Amino acid sequence: MEMPEYPMRINRYLAKRNFCSRREADGLIEKGLVTINGKKAVLGAKVNEEDKVEINTKNKATIKHRQYFAYYKPIGVITHSPEEGQQGIEDVANFSPEFFPLGRLDKDSHGLIIMTNDGRITDKLLNPKYEHEKEYVVRVNKKINNFFIRHMSEGIDLEDFRTKMATVEKIGEQVFRIVLVEGKKHQIRRMCTALGYEVVDLKRVRVMNLKLGSLKPNQKKEIKEEELEIFLKSLEII
Repeated sequence: MEMPEYPMRINRYLAKRNFCSRREADGLIEKGLVTINGKKAVLGAKVNEEDKVEINTKNKATIKHRQYFAYYKPIGVITHSPEEGQQGIEDVANFSPEFFPLGRLDKDSHGLIIMTNDGRITDKLLNPKYEHEKEYVVRVNKKINNFFIRHMSEGIDLEDFRTKMATVEKIGEQVFRIVLVEGKKHQIRRMCTALGYEVVDLKRVRVMNLKLGSLKPNQKKEIKEEELEIFLKSLEII
């Protein structure tokens, strides 16, 4: 039985309307910049569908300069929570502390990571129910045959799940391109292992409409204008 949406917590209400993330909403509420039916909202307050919610957009605290970057994560760099002796993105790339990576690439993989300070898009990009495309170029340790391509495309039974259908294209004797709409931990490596292959090199080259392009390891470029508009529209942010 589906639970009714209302009453809804005020921070969830603002997040669902793509004004800000839940955490950002809590910050605005704490600063007294959000009202419900003319009264200042408090943390944890709930709203009904007919309630009038307003945000003081004249206050500079509500205007966040959101930015988005395509970043080429090098091999050996940890995407999230590096341990002692390991290098994280924050150690090698010149991003301010408010920026964070969307998704993961394991230590031995390299390629495109989206860096942003916009918490609104985290779930909309990473939640597997949305099935956003991610494209990889993979080199394996021996020649690729038709059996390999067919099974990588149709899905493989791993220990804990079966992979979804994927678009797979052989582009070299030992190199293939794969487009996934899911992203389980070490998925491509596990798929190859299940078919008797080992991954020698794995590079992510595209996330949705955003491409790695000519970026080199540890380089970044800001995503803006038409490219950004297409990306945000696909995520239903705008």
